Amino acid sequence: MSTFVDIHVIQSVPPSCVNRDDSGSPKSALYGGVRRLRVSSQSWKRATRLYFNDRLDASDVGVRTKRVVETLATRIAEQAPDLSGSAAGLAEEVFKAAKIKLSAPRSRKDAPLESGYLLFLSTSQVSRLAGLAIASSREGKALDAKAVKKVFKETNSVDIALFGRMVADDTDLNVDAACQVAHAISTHAADNEYDFFTAVDDEKNRSEEEDAGAGMMGTIEFSSATMYRYATVNMDMLVENLGSGEAALHALEVFVQGFCLSMPTGKQNTFANYTLPEAIVISVRDDQPISLVGAFEKPVHANEDTGYLTASLEALSAHARTIEDNYGLRPRAGLVVSLQNSDAVAALGERVSFADLSGRVRDAVAPLVISEEQGS
Repeated sequence: MSTFVDIHVIQSVPPSCVNRDDSGSPKSALYGGVRRLRVSSQSWKRATRLYFNDRLDASDVGVRTKRVVETLATRIAEQAPDLSGSAAGLAEEVFKAAKIKLSAPRSRKDAPLESGYLLFLSTSQVSRLAGLAIASSREGKALDAKAVKKVFKETNSVDIALFGRMVADDTDLNVDAACQVAHAISTHAADNEYDFFTAVDDEKNRSEEEDAGAGMMGTIEFSSATMYRYATVNMDMLVENLGSGEAALHALEVFVQGFCLSMPTGKQNTFANYTLPEAIVISVRDDQPISLVGAFEKPVHANEDTGYLTASLEALSAHARTIEDNYGLRPRAGLVVSLQNSDAVAALGERVSFADLSGRVRDAVAPLVISEEQGS
């Protein structure tokens, strides 16, 4: 029996452009035959990782970069200042031992070698790899490849355990993601709009000989919508990636907070789109993850008094009940944080405050995680 934690969020996003495509337009998708505003899963996962960086100890987060040699060399020099002159070479030997290919960066002349793709390393792993490199140099021995690979497989950070790691050169060093995040889509049809703007040249504006015309002008494409967001956490995988049930429960608490409160930062200075979820629904399951996006395959319509939010919550609640009635798949526990009070909200689970949410999720999941850990 596996344990899954499904997180459903209904959130209103005002005029903004939090996630752009290659032409600068807000991302969109066709669903149910109509165009929706879309925010990619990659964008919201990065926002969640940045939330981790601000709130977790440095030892619990990782760094995802091609500049792995530079990162490791810096740590070697910090731990052994007398080896700072050879730190880059020692770092290169570490990645060669792990069979990770390195190459010269294209845009930075004379810079340290880089990996061919973004590589996710935890702070603890970087420190331990630096220790191996220093010991190898002190002893005058070649690096032990098995010891290097062992470090890659241990002491994963919270973000690596949740979002995984891909190592194209050696799949044995991969970490399977314990968390999956869906692309967020609007619960209704949503079109992009254009903001024509001008910016006044202050000095020109002060001159009596000049007109008060704009110093520059342009357009910004934006959209607004009520969105459905969904993520699911495989607790068994999270325990495996972090090595203990207690560490996994801590990571789950942080993820619930980070996923719910984070916001991608695209054009944030322009739109200040700092909103919080209208409703958060968490389902603890022992059957399978279930997205409720089907509630919005038929787009909801705005009510002039309640907008899209009430209609979205009602559709979400009705779809959840329909699934339970027809498939018999019911969550072991359901918790709801909502700014609204309605029969639809009451039907989605027990009302709790956001301050209590993470702890209540932990209480619901802990018996399942700990019992499986003890039985393994």
